[in-house]
Amino acid sequence: MEDALKKISWPVRTERLSLRRVNSADVESLWRYRQLAEVTEWITAGPENLEDFRAMFFAKDYPLKNLAVELDSGRGSELIGTVMLNIVDGWGQSEIAQRAKGVEGNLGWSFDPAYGGKGYATEAVHAAIGLCFGPLGLHRVTAECFAANEPSWRLMERLGMRKEFHGRKDSLHRSGEWMDSMGYALLSEEWVD
Repeated sequence: MEDALKKISWPVRTERLSLRRVNSADVESLWRYRQLAEVTEWITAGPENLEDFRAMFFAKDYPLKNLAVELDSGRGSELIGTVMLNIVDGWGQSEIAQRAKGVEGNLGWSFDPAYGGKGYATEAVHAAIGLCFGPLGLHRVTAECFAANEPSWRLMERLGMRKEFHGRKDSLHRSGEWMDSMGYALLSEEWVD
């Protein structure tokens, strides 16, 4: 698997945050908030304990597609969340399909609720979109969530992403309930930094 994020000069700084590649030293800091019920309610994978999270972290190439979001405070840097940036292929007809390789970014995120309501998630995801359309040169960015996860789809809308679908009971939640989903996207020519 090619590591497209090697093209970026890390860390990437915003007004209040730093984004960098996650690493093995981050596992326990990530687990601290990812184990919280209000976080596991919506994230894709919710391991039950630190050992399972550690195994998932390494088995699923977590460091290849996740960015640590750190708050730069007077006390040093605090890891407050992650932004997943997965580079994927677009669709293309067979004779030109090669030109659709690695042209889309799929985003996801999780943040420590203790830092909610301060605009950090918006700032971090904005920076990730900037990386997609800047140094990575991607054509399109997408993000999806459960429709009941209003903070996530509101974030997508704040960032100027366009709602492309509302799927009816198409996503199985770990509760066993089939739930609606929502998908948003943004093209490089639509991005206003």
